[in-house]
Amino acid sequence: MLDELLAELRECFQAGAGGVHLHVRDEAGAETLDPARVNFVAARVRGLAAELGTTVEIGLTTGAWILPQMSERLAVIREWEGVDCATVNLSEDGFERVIQTVLDIGVGVDVGLWAPRELDLLIASGYLPVAQRVSIELDPGEPYFLQGTPPSVAKRINDALDDTGSDCGRLTHGMNAWTWPLVEDAFRRGHDTRVGFEDSILLPDGRTADRNADLVRVAFALEKAT
Repeated sequence: MLDELLAELRECFQAGAGGVHLHVRDEAGAETLDPARVNFVAARVRGLAAELGTTVEIGLTTGAWILPQMSERLAVIREWEGVDCATVNLSEDGFERVIQTVLDIGVGVDVGLWAPRELDLLIASGYLPVAQRVSIELDPGEPYFLQGTPPSVAKRINDALDDTGSDCGRLTHGMNAWTWPLVEDAFRRGHDTRVGFEDSILLPDGRTADRNADLVRVAFALEKAT
């Protein structure tokens, strides 16, 4: 399974991807935050990038669904090595404690913001000024059933972030039918974006992509055309 991941990443990096958001899995295929596995996978990805003569950002999820018990989750995160940033979802209880733990180990905080209403939580937490990036991650389905077009929802969030005066980085991406409209929106704004099978397996014309790299190549073509 790791060999398959590395083969996919090789193609994505060769296609121009500058980073990867990983959900590390154990030998049985289950998602894991276990430091032994995380550190091993991160090292292999770093080695692959070096082999290709490039550097990439290695980002991980801190998802509560993987390890629901907070104290256990924080304990394993503290043992991570070789990770550049970690996504912390504002929708999860105790996100402030996870953010602080990520900061404590010297890893960049990638804030996962799923809806305009979550911005108030982020501002109230006091952690916006120290975030490396806000990832605007929009899905028209659960849990928020967002109303409006993908660009209009992204605009509401970006306008509100602008009003805070924050200069942290921004990355916009969407799920399913919102994937490609938000990729284009990110390019128009000069923001980062991401694509991959976690978000959608479909290309803009509705065809199914065979590899993650197919999505990456199409994204770069859209960037040139935007």
